[in-house]
Amino acid sequence: MTETTLASRAGYLIEVAGRAPSLHNTQPWRFTVGRDAIDLHADVTRRLTMDPDGREMIISCGAALYGLRLAVRSLGRLPEVELLPEPRALARVRLGPPVPMTAEERTLLAAVPHRHTHRGPFEAGLLPAGLLGRLKDDARAEGARLIVAGPAAMRRELASIAAAAARGQRGDLAARDETLRWSHPAGDQARDGVPAYSFPAASGRETGRLPQRDFDLARSIGLLVAGGPAPLVTTVLLTPGDGERDWLRAGQALHRLLLRAASQWVFARLNTQPLEDTVTRTRVSDCLAAPGSPQMLLELGVSRTAHATARRPATDLI
Repeated sequence: MTETTLASRAGYLIEVAGRAPSLHNTQPWRFTVGRDAIDLHADVTRRLTMDPDGREMIISCGAALYGLRLAVRSLGRLPEVELLPEPRALARVRLGPPVPMTAEERTLLAAVPHRHTHRGPFEAGLLPAGLLGRLKDDARAEGARLIVAGPAAMRRELASIAAAAARGQRGDLAARDETLRWSHPAGDQARDGVPAYSFPAASGRETGRLPQRDFDLARSIGLLVAGGPAPLVTTVLLTPGDGERDWLRAGQALHRLLLRAASQWVFARLNTQPLEDTVTRTRVSDCLAAPGSPQMLLELGVSRTAHATARRPATDLI
């Protein structure tokens, strides 16, 4: 593929990458299009105070990196990826040799437009047969690990830890102000943040479940219904270490498995609050008694009613 063709497709590639999940839908990424590569950068102006070391920001950028890789595959090329190629860039992606896109990759790409974080009720029923095993394979392929919080006692303890973290954040005025800034009432035309149709007016503190972040904050603007059937499974995404490379791998694993799930109308509540504090992260690790660093808690269930959130245009990201 020629340099001119790369430049002509950069808008498409970055548009796909920009549909990745991110904390508060902040979309904290920017891209530089060079002669033969696209560089991914963190947009530090969009880092939240609840994420002081930038861990969640970089996980979000890792998710965008997976989207960029998948978009390159749709051009019939293998992506050649270099992590942390220089201090200013998180990743550099070049077009590799021609290899036809697989049917499985096409399925994941088709799920990109409707993949979303789910904060409303799930449907009753079971996960599609074999899906959980495929999600574990997806995480493993990206250098991460997805485990199931199987025993009821473990799920209760995780819920208790998460509830304590949520109570602590409710007293954090800076975190509250940020949540107000990044959550929008109905009719708002913002292309980032969390719109009213994506969160309930109630904060979703159901007993035994991981508490959802309260985006409504007593404004009564949330349009989703709270409650409903419980998520079908609670999982934890872990990485071997806890540095920037691990965070980038966690983000790639997260987006890949979320697309796999969305292709079968399974969506996730992403719970980050218990992992935003070092002490609480240690409590989560101790609860799991599993090797690795926890990067994300996910509750999975079936839904066919919610909508994906808006995204900034590629021209704003380059």
